[in-house]
Amino acid sequence: MPKGPKGEKRPADVIANAIKVARIATGEEPDEIEKTDDGKDKAAVSLGKRGGRARAESLSPQRRAEIAKKASVTRWKNSEK
Repeated sequence: MPKGPKGEKRPADVIANAIKVARIATGEEPDEIEKTDDGKDKAAVSLGKRGGRARAESLSPQRRAEIAKKASVTRWKNSEK
């Protein structure tokens, strides 16, 4: 069975897929992906939080300062236009 853009299972037949999408849109059939209150995928939110925190902990203070300076220069360079 083919998968949709977010990994959900969708029918291979075009008409069956259209019917499934319509049922999800009208609420007759639940969407298979668990969402947070703001509509984001719970698994993606969890991975994003862990990845950012792990990267921040692994960087030295000097490297974090370099990254921040580079971001600041880029941000100001783009706002002067």
